[in-house]
This record gives sequence, C-alpha cells and structure tokens, in this order.
Amino acid sequence: MKRLPPPVLALAAGFAQRVLTPDTPRPSAARALVAGAVAATSAGLAAASASQFRRQGTTVDPLDPSRAVVLVTTGVNAVTRNPMYVGMVGLLVANAVRRGAWAGALPVVAFVLVIDRLQIAAEEPALLANFGADYEAYRASVPRWLDRRSLAIGR
Repeated sequence: MKRLPPPVLALAAGFAQRVLTPDTPRPSAARALVAGAVAATSAGLAAASASQFRRQGTTVDPLDPSRAVVLVTTGVNAVTRNPMYVGMVGLLVANAVRRGAWAGALPVVAFVLVIDRLQIAAEEPALLANFGADYEAYRASVPRWLDRRSLAIGR
C-alpha cells in the first residue's frame, strides 16, 4: 500500500479543520497567544529534529526508513522517538486552538491514528532491521510520542 508523506497528511488534516470549522470568529488575544506558543514550540521541535538528522547525514524521508544510516537518539530525539510527527501534531493542535471549535480536534485525532498505525508501524521494522539491539534499547527507553517522563523538567 502506497503511503502519503506525513507532511501531506498534516496539510490535509489542516484543510479538514478549516472545512469542519468554516465560520469561526477571530481568535481572542489569549487564544491567539496560546496557539502561537504551541505552534512555535511544535515547529521548533520538528525543525530541531530534522536539522539533527541532516547534521548526522541520515535521511529524513519517512517513506523509506530503510535508507537511514544513523540512529539519531540525542537532542529532541531523546525526548520522543518521533519529534517531527509530534511537531506536526502540535501545529494541528495550535490550529484547532486558534479556530476555537472542538470539531477542529477531529482531524488531529485522525492524523495521530494514521501516523501511529500506518506510518510508524511501517518505520519501526525497518529501523529494527537497520540498527538491531541499538534500536531495541532506544525504543525501550524513549517513548513513541510524549509521556510524563519526557515532559519532566530537569528529569
């Protein structure tokens, strides 16, 4: 089964948010501030991970993870195994907050389910084949998404 690139799926989810919440009023200053902070943090998380992948000379192509030549486990990748996907989810959450309608959360949930069940499920066997015990150890110590341990300040 041919998969779409996750950024395309995120854009589709953003479009679905717009379709599901067509007449949302202009966000309040507080809502705009929260949405902006979530968006900036999320974009920074994804960009930091992509930059780290490039610096280490490995692929960021999610459709062919077998091409990965380095297992990136430091920086934001020490907090979550999928910081680029977490960043995309955060951008969708920020858009839902900005739009101010609960219906805007539905595409976020759909995006997470598709990424978790189809995209990541296809990536993990390829990473295990490439990196074996190192990937197993990484998978055992770092959550797929985020959890209380990864959000703890100062660990």
